[in-house]
Amino acid sequence: MIENLKDRLRYCEERKNQMVSFIRDMVEIESPSDNKQAVDRVSALIASRFEGMGGRIKFHRTANFGDHLQVDFESSRRQKPVLLLGHFDTVYPMGTLKHMPCQTKNGRLYGPGVYDMKAGIALMLSAIDALRAWHGEFPRPVTMLLVSDEEVGSDSSRVITEILAKKSGEVFVCEPSYGPKGAVKTARKGIGEYVLKVTGKPSHAGLDFEKGESAIIELATQVGKISRLVNIKRGLTLNVGTIQGGTRVNVVPAEASANIDVRIANMKDAKYIEKKLRALKPVNRKCKLQLSGGLNRPPMERTKTIAELYKKAAGIAKDMGWKLEEASVGGGSDGNFTAGLGIPTLDGLGAVGEGAHSTHESIEISTLPRRAALLAGLLE
Repeated sequence: MIENLKDRLRYCEERKNQMVSFIRDMVEIESPSDNKQAVDRVSALIASRFEGMGGRIKFHRTANFGDHLQVDFESSRRQKPVLLLGHFDTVYPMGTLKHMPCQTKNGRLYGPGVYDMKAGIALMLSAIDALRAWHGEFPRPVTMLLVSDEEVGSDSSRVITEILAKKSGEVFVCEPSYGPKGAVKTARKGIGEYVLKVTGKPSHAGLDFEKGESAIIELATQVGKISRLVNIKRGLTLNVGTIQGGTRVNVVPAEASANIDVRIANMKDAKYIEKKLRALKPVNRKCKLQLSGGLNRPPMERTKTIAELYKKAAGIAKDMGWKLEEASVGGGSDGNFTAGLGIPTLDGLGAVGEGAHSTHESIEISTLPRRAALLAGLLE
């Protein structure tokens, strides 16, 4: 059994090349969210690795997405398990590897999904391996859930995530860390998605212009109203990201719609913005408004229990000789669901890197051992 934290870090350092090899194996199996067959291929690889370490494998079968993977590691100690949470789907379409190959360059590993978040899965594997080596058995039960639809909203996996979270003492999310210093995430904004549809009256733009009621003009007016709801200081943003409308240039448009992305820092603002959007009224009374959608992910607020988890993590990092910072971010993850249930959740425990969802997505190889040692320390 290894007691000294710096010796534990050295143990992970000696296994750095194994981590990189496993990450490469996963990255080279493309797994876009919308391709069930591809996603199932990478989950089969991952399952075989964790099963080889004594994990009990369970697939949650789905028809339209890849099967979600649950792995349980038992312990002789009777206490609530800790939940390791992540995903193996990516935003990259099949064929991306042809122009964005998995490769090592200047101390970084590049490839589609390497940062978000296949490296995080390798860190889970390394942390569990370390626990077995250090203790001979697991000091507490560990449940791991890797889902296949996180990048597209987690509609088919949310219920599973929440059921397992309610049975767990803490949740550690191995999504990418934040920034070049690898900060963990102690707060995330909640995310809402709305569609505002306007119905007007069509007419010929030349012969009967005055008989038409333009849905596009009405929508433009409503977009102005929506933009005035933004409050940067409160962390409340609304972004009209796409607009559709009209049929032909010589027809007064009868229909138009806007897709609205909403980000909120707390649940109070979620209720506030819902009320404001539902209260929108047409300026042109001959047009009709229809709003659909709502909150998709609740905010992950920095509660006392989350702050305590961060303090523990920062203490482990300090004892290993480095400073772990924390961050509040605007993007969401499945950690929003677990934190929204009141389960202590620490996010951003994955790799240090940059360029998520871009052509230069990469991780910093040298930081992998300390991230694995940190996760193992938290699991204890």
